[in-house]
Amino acid sequence: MKKIIRKALSDTTAPGRPSFRIYPTLAYSPETSFEFGFSSLLLFQAKNDSLNRLSELNAFTFVTLEGQYGIWLDNAIYGDKDKWFFLGKTRFQRFPLLYYGIGPETSGHDPALIDANYLLLKQRVLRKIIPNFFAGPEIDYQQLYNTHFEQPENHSYPLPLGSSGGRNLGLGAALVYDNRHNVLNVRKGFFGEISYLNYNRSLGSKYQFSGWNLDVRSAHPMGTRNVLAWQVYGNFFSGNIPFNQLALMGGEMIMRGYYSGRYRDKNMLAVQTEYRWLPFRFSRRFGGAAFASAAVVAPRVGQFAFRHIRVAGGVGLRYLLFPQKDIYLRLDVGFTKDGPGFYLFTGEAF
Repeated sequence: MKKIIRKALSDTTAPGRPSFRIYPTLAYSPETSFEFGFSSLLLFQAKNDSLNRLSELNAFTFVTLEGQYGIWLDNAIYGDKDKWFFLGKTRFQRFPLLYYGIGPETSGHDPALIDANYLLLKQRVLRKIIPNFFAGPEIDYQQLYNTHFEQPENHSYPLPLGSSGGRNLGLGAALVYDNRHNVLNVRKGFFGEISYLNYNRSLGSKYQFSGWNLDVRSAHPMGTRNVLAWQVYGNFFSGNIPFNQLALMGGEMIMRGYYSGRYRDKNMLAVQTEYRWLPFRFSRRFGGAAFASAAVVAPRVGQFAFRHIRVAGGVGLRYLLFPQKDIYLRLDVGFTKDGPGFYLFTGEAF
């Protein structure tokens, strides 16, 4: 046991060599009861060359006392000298989805519970055009099946589009500018992405819709240890969109503290900023963060309204999990008018 703990908390891997860690996770929520899982992280550089960017494969698997389960896999893989860039994520889970309705003014009381199997495969295959600038195709496959829509006792929601399940395949393209060297802990750098996806019945999709996605992030060193980072994020969709593929406010990346999908609609615009102490002045391994964010959803871009803006903020604790790679384990607590939310992940939120 001592050897396992020592290996999990230390990192003696030489620069340029791959690093791998696996550690247990524990969470609780009313709809799942206790959740037990494991997270694993593989870090490497193409051809074991420390001059190449740091690539990561992050896997997370869980099971709950209510019988739900799932596996997540995220990848950001850079080829030698950045010739190729593979950016994507995979999700398979049987997990309850809370549904509060659609629009910017939904009540936070008595959500519906949608129990379903969910499969997501999203991948961008990007080719370097000029230094730090990438372009290439993008594919997004999402399937919701074995769905059961459970209404709350004291009222009922109109069944949204997609409540009976369905599969949708989107094809498109992405343009990315990225000069970050360490995607899990950006101390200095800029990332900008704009992408377009079209979901068409001719591709086998149940519903026909399309959308633009915007993601802009920047990190600025504040002295030798601290970082100030900010992000602008947006989703802009049109067409007949199933409820699970609408723009979703909340989650572990942006608007922390809000349940993912607490507010949902065809369009969303969100901003956040975060100050990170990596590490604290009095510690070699522990650090912290403070963050704040704001977001708004609407059926049309022209209907974004100041009165519908939601705000969130919080603090976090950091532990230097990979000293040789400068990667932290983060525990964040986000606060909103609906209450707090807790998040445990490897690497920074953005």
